[in-house]
Amino acid sequence: MKNKIILLLLLTTIVTSSAVSAAPQKRENKEAQDIYRITLTDKKGTKHSLRHPEKFLSPRSLERRARQGLTIDSTDLPVSDAYLKQIAKTGAKVLGQSKWLNTVLINGCNAERLSKIGKLNCVTKIEKVWAAPDTLYAPAVRDEITRSEVGTAKPDATYYGNGETQIDMLGGKVLHDAGYRGQGMMIAVVDGGYMNADKIKLMDNIKILGTKNFAPTHPESIFCEVDHGTMVLSCIGMNRPGIFVGTAPEAEFWLLRSEVNDYEQVVEEDYWVHAVEFADSVGADIISSSLGYQNFETKTGDHKYSDQNGQTATNSRAASMVARKGMILVNSAGNFGRGSWKKINCPADAHNILAVGAVYANRVNTDFSSIGPSADGRVKPDVMSMGGGSTVVDGTGEVTTANGTSFATPILTGMVACLWQAHPTMTAMEIMNIVRRCGDSYEEPNNIFGYGIPDFGKAHKMAR
Repeated sequence: MKNKIILLLLLTTIVTSSAVSAAPQKRENKEAQDIYRITLTDKKGTKHSLRHPEKFLSPRSLERRARQGLTIDSTDLPVSDAYLKQIAKTGAKVLGQSKWLNTVLINGCNAERLSKIGKLNCVTKIEKVWAAPDTLYAPAVRDEITRSEVGTAKPDATYYGNGETQIDMLGGKVLHDAGYRGQGMMIAVVDGGYMNADKIKLMDNIKILGTKNFAPTHPESIFCEVDHGTMVLSCIGMNRPGIFVGTAPEAEFWLLRSEVNDYEQVVEEDYWVHAVEFADSVGADIISSSLGYQNFETKTGDHKYSDQNGQTATNSRAASMVARKGMILVNSAGNFGRGSWKKINCPADAHNILAVGAVYANRVNTDFSSIGPSADGRVKPDVMSMGGGSTVVDGTGEVTTANGTSFATPILTGMVACLWQAHPTMTAMEIMNIVRRCGDSYEEPNNIFGYGIPDFGKAHKMAR
């Protein structure tokens, strides 16, 4: 498996299980079809209207906006049906669409069809975002679950079990002791796979509302391969006193897949955007994303440091819109600290999000945690959390430890959910500002720690 950005952390992951994933087998790509991103001019011809947002947004999504005084605008309208029909008439197949960015993904195009699409008045730009490989990997086989029972706590175990250090670091017990454990908060996790999260008994009391796959080139079940998302989910939702309790054990979750683990191409940024827009439409309050991009296999679309202004990369542009929809995006800063790049990934450069770096239990920054600032001089990462030796549940059902900003992110996400539960009248922007203000480096932020490690007990008092 390639060293994708999402999986760079695995180079330093500590795994106690002896189970080994079956090596994915290559197969011929007999229906190789490149994928293109079509940017449209406007939304004329849409069958929807801003007067009836209930036709394309859930009641919960509308309530979230109303509570924060946010209006529905043209970016909320679905892509024009008339334009989609024009594209379909050329013989191209529509794979997905972004209403926020007004783009469409298509395949099934030869040169003639692309020429026809390029001549349509509704089209402003055509970009190849996925070059179909000659071979693909066959679906992976699930890891065997080695822990088949819930298990019992050790006699001397604390309530939080192995998860105590990572919640103590954030002052999270103050909120939990006050009764704020994420009840009523909807968290969308955007990741690449949740191997066995549907079968691991330790996790069977996590409240999963639903799942959705946004990678049409990767149709296998999100529960069948890659346990990165399983580990991420466990950091927030685990609820086994004495064994492992996460930072928001009473929250509700949507599990979304946008990442494909066989390759690294630009189209994954589009899939990520589609997942984030779905999270908005179903009414999610918070998005936890441990994904990010900097360069690609095809060497086209690679991001330069100058791109990191929150408005250039496709996923960063969408990420910068999340707070305008009344949600909070918590995204990993990236694991490039050891390499030549060192900087944060995209969309960690986005405006009005919480980009999270990683520290060890002793509050010292990990050497792999990406640094800032953004290209336009904003403080990045925003805050820090425990990403060195984080407690997780892996795809075999074992409680183990792993390293990466990928885990610092959900640990912090859960505490953000508890804080917002405690102060539901606050806006997404207000909650994020308080989280930054209660960081231990807030008075002197820097490009390694950002505003530092937040104290959510202090944040709770500040919000009153």
